Amino acid sequence: MKKLIAGNWKMNGSLEANAALVGALLLDASVWACDVAVCVPSVYLAQVQALVQGSRLSLGAQDVSGQESGAFTGEVSATMLKDFGARYCIVGHSERRQYHQESDATVALKVQRALSVGVTPIVCVGETLAQREAGLTEEAVKRQLPAVVHTNGHYISEIVVAYEPVWAIGTGKTSSPQEAQQVHQLLRTQLQAASQHADRVRILYGGSMNASNAAALLAQPDIDGGLIGGAALQAAAFLSIVAAAS
Repeated sequence: MKKLIAGNWKMNGSLEANAALVGALLLDASVWACDVAVCVPSVYLAQVQALVQGSRLSLGAQDVSGQESGAFTGEVSATMLKDFGARYCIVGHSERRQYHQESDATVALKVQRALSVGVTPIVCVGETLAQREAGLTEEAVKRQLPAVVHTNGHYISEIVVAYEPVWAIGTGKTSSPQEAQQVHQLLRTQLQAASQHADRVRILYGGSMNASNAAALLAQPDIDGGLIGGAALQAAAFLSIVAAAS
């Protein structure tokens, strides 16, 4: 199974900066031995779709509506993402859960919408610092997947999961490779109980993976790639992670 390195640009970018970044990434594409994607703000989907056309760099979105269509001002449907060539879509990122009060049920519905049109959801799970310090990492992480499994049944083998310890996102802190592997193994076991094809599910690590720690994290048996935040905005840093995964 190829590893997947997906960049999450978050609410960053401009037409000029995007063109420069994607251009720099594509110069290196011929040596990639893993799958690579960039998940961009929805207003830049058309631009980046054109930039990556015919290349090995896949396009992803950062969110999707739980609704199919209709009077939902400001929302972007899965069908619209598909129209712009999005292969992936981040769903349930901790920032969406925290700032937009997205529940596990909402996340599960968004996963269903993405899967229904052939867009692969990257489903984020993770614990807060308070939960970690209280020894509740396992309980918190295990609680976030059952709604997705229940809503999507055997299609669960078509998703990507990203373990993002909330306390490590954008802080420069990171789980040790052994700590991360322990949670990834837990998630793998949980998925295997839900689907006989769970071994096809890639589980990414997303807590401040960078050029210096990527190789050690990616060497763990159940870490199948990374969901990259800050480092995804710097071509050299992002490409060093891709190289570690290759």
